[in-house]
Order: sequence, then C-alpha cells, then structure tokens
Amino acid sequence: MLSAILMKIVIYSAPPPVFLPPKPLFLRPISSVPLCSLTNSLGLYPQTDLSPATLTKSTASNGDSYVVSYLIDSCGLSPEIAISASEKINFKTPERPDSVLNLLRTHGFTKTQISKLVGKRPHLLLANPEKTILPKLEFFQALGVSSCDLARIISGAPIILERSLEKQIIPSYNFLKSVLRSDKKVVSAMKRTAWVFSVHYTRFLVPNLTILREFEVPESSIVLLLAYYPAALMQKHEQFKKTVNMVKEMGFEPSKSTFVLAVHAISGKANNSIWDRCYESYGKWGWSKDEILSAFKKQPHCMVLSETKITRVMDFLVNKMGWHSKDITRYPAIMLYSLEKRIVPRCLVYQVLSSKGLLTKDLSLSTILTPPEECFLERFVFRYEKEVPQLMKMYQGKVDILEL
Repeated sequence: MLSAILMKIVIYSAPPPVFLPPKPLFLRPISSVPLCSLTNSLGLYPQTDLSPATLTKSTASNGDSYVVSYLIDSCGLSPEIAISASEKINFKTPERPDSVLNLLRTHGFTKTQISKLVGKRPHLLLANPEKTILPKLEFFQALGVSSCDLARIISGAPIILERSLEKQIIPSYNFLKSVLRSDKKVVSAMKRTAWVFSVHYTRFLVPNLTILREFEVPESSIVLLLAYYPAALMQKHEQFKKTVNMVKEMGFEPSKSTFVLAVHAISGKANNSIWDRCYESYGKWGWSKDEILSAFKKQPHCMVLSETKITRVMDFLVNKMGWHSKDITRYPAIMLYSLEKRIVPRCLVYQVLSSKGLLTKDLSLSTILTPPEECFLERFVFRYEKEVPQLMKMYQGKVDILEL
C-alpha cells in the first residue's frame, strides 16, 4: 500500500521525488550544505501546501457572522474560539469547508477531534481536500498508522497537514526509516510526537544524533531513544548537547541503554520539573541524595513519575507490606510497575502463601516483584495449586483474599 502511494506521487508530481532512504546527513559536514538548502531545512522558510494565495483572510474585526456561525454549528467551536478563528479565514459558501469536514469524518475523526483541529488551524477548512489533505492521510495509513491513532495525532498536531508531502513528510520518513530500519518503529516515533514529521529532520534530529554518535552511543540505544522517546531529540542542539554532557558527568556509560534513558529523563523543562517533584517525593520517604542518584542510575525513569504514582506505590510497599523504603532504592524499576496489575496481585499471593506456612523464609522485594510473569506463576502460583486451589483466581482478582 505504501509503495502504491509513493508511485502515485511519482506519477502526479514534477519533477518526481526520489524515495530511496537518503544518505545519512549526519555524516556530511554542515558546511557542505548549500546555504539556501540549510535555511529551508532549518524551518526558516517552512515548506507548505497552503500558500497565502490559496487562503482568504477576513478583514472584519469580529469575524464574518456567517463564518462564526459555521464554525460553531458545523465544527463545534465555542463562540469565543469561533470568533477568533473567523479573523483568520473567510468564506461565503459552505462547499469547500464541508468537503474538508466530510473527508475528516470518513477517516475516523470524531466531533471533538475535528473541533480541536479547526480551532488550532482554521485555514485548513479552505484547503483542497483531495490534493492537500487526502494524500497525507493515505500516506500515513499506508505506513501502518491506524485510523484511530491518525485522527488523534493529526487533531493534536494539524500542522502536519500544512507540510509538503514531497518536500518534507516523505524525506522525513526516509530519514527515520534509515535510522529505525522498520515502519513499525517509525510509526512508534510518530505516535509519541508528531514533530518528527512536522519539523524538518535536519533541524533537530541530524545534529542531535550526531552528538550521540560522537559519544559512541550504540545504534541500538539510538533506535530506543528515537522510536520510544523522540521528544528528547526534538530540542535545540546546544541544549541537547548540554544534556548529554550532564548525563555523562553523572557517571552513565554511553555504551549502556540507561544512558539514553537518562537523556530522556532530564530533557526539557517539563521533565526537569518532574525531576524536582520526584526528588522531593522520594525524600519524604527517607531517601538520601545519594540513594536517589543511585536509584536514578539504575533506572532513570524512576525520576519521571507523578507524585501520586510514587506515593501510592511507596505507601503500599512500606505501610501495607512492611518493607523498608530503603529496600526500594536497590530495585527502583519496581516504581514503574503497575500497582493494580502487578504489585498488589503478587503481594497478595505472597501473603496467602506466607499465612499458610508454605514459604519457609521471608522473600526479598525483588524476588516477588521483578521476575517475568511466566516465572512468577511457575514459582508461586502453579506450584501451590493443590494446597491453595483458588490461588490463581485470587491472583486474577476473581476471588477475595478472605475467601481462601
């Protein structure tokens, strides 16, 4: 399907674009890039299918009443947002915006998603649905993005529909594919941040991936970061370089996957704020500065959790189960586990077996919580099915612990 769409573009575009994965630009000195190409790739003159000639903007101070009514009745905008949006577009008949809305609906966009999209980019109502919008939707669907995910992604970042398919979206895909090696991982990156397609790859991805390679970060770790935490790479080069140096100075080894996880954990203002909250939350449970940093080095993502998540897990393990909070510093990955789906069910099994004298000694926190599901079931559930017939049902939440 994807190849068919690419062929369609070749047939109807002039000159035909080349869709082979480009040579890795991170190996080419920046000085070798023509200045005009560089300014365009940096987004100084963003490529767009929606030129001023295709859009008619309203000159009315409060917006045309017809447009305002249409935005409210057909797009679900609030009066305030509709008035603001009407100052950016103007139309006298509903044919063009109706055709855009119909196209979005047939591709799975809900009323809420359409309202969100139009509120952010009202001029998309005046785009040519068959030439500007449809080819991009078909491209991403052929790539493997589900209709549900595509509607969610596009409504959250409708700027993608303004980008040129031939000049930006396809080149970005080719670059991502050259690094990630599979469409599935390209889709994974897109689902996590649409900026991998809406911002030209030479602006952030190329220079920031170059930094990682200079630190001799293995390709497997680069793929991990780009596919699952791409937002960490979508920041200014100097800031990213500063972050990478900071992670190195904290003692992380570039050869290990925890290096890029740490880069993600401390990237951006949002994560910095989360870090501070996590630091304070763990401190309330008696963790020292050194213990917090030690836990961070073992599992960087223990420092990007919500205060509520930390409090609930710590309260259960310390106050309900009686483990010391210091024990958790040795196994910080436990903080990432689901309380309802993993921690509580396993601890209940442990309590039942202990109360019936089936466990001859106290077991460590890691012995109960860290083994894979199959190993846990084999060691603690299947082994004791004769002694506790309903243990499996209790583990699955089908039987109350008091019934055993």
